[in-house]
Amino acid sequence: MILAGRHQQSGASFAPAGTKMGREAPAAPVLTVDGLTVLVGGEAGPRPVVSGLAFTLGRGETLCIAGESGSGKSMTALAIMGLLPKPGARIEAGVMRLDDTNLATLDEVAMRRVRGDRIAMIFQEPMTSLNPVLTIGRQLTEAIRAHDNVGRAEARRRAIEALNAVRIPEADSRMGQYPHELSGGMRQRVMIAMALALRPDVLIADEPTTALDVTVQGEVLELLRELQRDLGTAIILITHDMGVVAEMADRVIIMREGRMVEAGSAEAIFAEPQVAYTKELLAAVPRIGGGTGRVATRPTSIAGTPPVVGVRGLTVRFDLHGGFFGRVDRRVHAVEGVSFDVTAGETLSLVGESGCGKSTTAKALAGLVPYSGDIVVGGRNMAGLARKDAKAIRRDIQMIFQDPFASLDPRMRVGDLVAEPMVIHGIASGAERRERVAGLFERVGLSPDQMSRYAHEFSGGQRQRICIARALALRPKLIIADESISALDVSVQARVLELLRELQADFGIAYLFISHDMAVVENISDRVAVMYLGQIVETGTRDQIFSAPQHPYTQRLIEAVPVPDPTRRRHQFPRLDQEIPSPVRKLGEAPERLVLTDRGAGHLVAA
Repeated sequence: MILAGRHQQSGASFAPAGTKMGREAPAAPVLTVDGLTVLVGGEAGPRPVVSGLAFTLGRGETLCIAGESGSGKSMTALAIMGLLPKPGARIEAGVMRLDDTNLATLDEVAMRRVRGDRIAMIFQEPMTSLNPVLTIGRQLTEAIRAHDNVGRAEARRRAIEALNAVRIPEADSRMGQYPHELSGGMRQRVMIAMALALRPDVLIADEPTTALDVTVQGEVLELLRELQRDLGTAIILITHDMGVVAEMADRVIIMREGRMVEAGSAEAIFAEPQVAYTKELLAAVPRIGGGTGRVATRPTSIAGTPPVVGVRGLTVRFDLHGGFFGRVDRRVHAVEGVSFDVTAGETLSLVGESGCGKSTTAKALAGLVPYSGDIVVGGRNMAGLARKDAKAIRRDIQMIFQDPFASLDPRMRVGDLVAEPMVIHGIASGAERRERVAGLFERVGLSPDQMSRYAHEFSGGQRQRICIARALALRPKLIIADESISALDVSVQARVLELLRELQADFGIAYLFISHDMAVVENISDRVAVMYLGQIVETGTRDQIFSAPQHPYTQRLIEAVPVPDPTRRRHQFPRLDQEIPSPVRKLGEAPERLVLTDRGAGHLVAA
């Protein structure tokens, strides 16, 4: 066993490997929540964001709380942890009992002793949860020493043990690294290690896999299951991903507008949901196989026309400085010799894990990073064009970014934000421009009356619609959607995807769709290109890639997609035998590529 449970009670027995602790009802719940009501203040007075919530959590059990943004999931977690934002939020009523301790009655000093020690939390975004100016080792050892009276050497030993437990390679050397030096998946593993270093009785994981690649997500979920099996930790998993719920949950709570609308075993919720809202959530989940037979969105009148964008031998490398004199001694081989075409009315999806070069390829097409190779837009090669000529051509390529809130200037009204591209390119003026903006708002399902509002006054899905309207303002030929729906709730995600299909059918727009969600990719794509270490390792039609993938890396991506069916829960997630290597190479050193051997296996060789 790893990290032997410090709070394990005498006589308690843990399930043997391969069994699920939550299948047996515990003698007494480790956590009981009864009548929890949380109020948040506002201009119109306090309003409830959680109302009368009640549930129990058994030792070794996984309880999933699911629902759309604003349903009260995260507020419930923050209330249990004693981390509600103050002075805006407060617990109005309810009991939160951890064994015999009512957490709702503890002051901050007493709660600090419980928090992290007996109950811990993994937050959604590890980069903002970790201190950027402290090393990983410093943050881990500080957490251990804050709760246990141990010396530096013992704290370091336990920190390394925790990193090894979450399968971080070279744990000893990682202790001296800073958060920005690790990938997103590695940072999330560090957060899990920090949460589990003190062997808590209850672990709250708030959207722990939302921004992770599908393969990293699979590894994180498997890791949680292994640690739960070894430690008997009870887990509250908060997510809007119903595939993750199906993979992990013993019991499920569905929340909407602060209230529990349905609860039951995972099998019962997925097989026979009782309320319409649960049925809508499950119906909106994209599934592998759901895109089979979908009619291509490409209008027949323009099929076979020359490509909107042609890419040949695209290469992007970033210099790294080192040594005493700070000379260039290494390079990041972000993109290596990539070639593809996108035709009018077509959706080409780029898929792969973080760091494979998807977003860098998109930025090169948008003229945001230097590159070598050829990018031909509308028959004209972007390489060597004067700035004025390049600006005119770039009207044909627009981007929709992953985080709509970060993409929109909070100081500008959204109507002005949508009109801004027309102002920059000198298109229309005055009343005509306002009329076009109003038309764009209506086209993406928003009211022209909302043009005078600011970005923070909209929901996540509405903000993404504003970003789509802004991208359409110049009537581009190609829209690059870079992880544009990954942070959206599943029902909002489905509506945004349907909007993108409608716009493509109406205007013949081509999409370069960048995503790590293979189920979404299969539902929206005409063709798919799989990237690994900056190279495209497999390209084909949607049906070719998903029905008969040839490359082991493609097979791994597809096999790692969670299936929204608890009866098909897998026992182990597929993985390659070795970690994906770093794209950083010494000067003159060749990049690596994955070579196909037999199904599900591959090896790395020099390119």
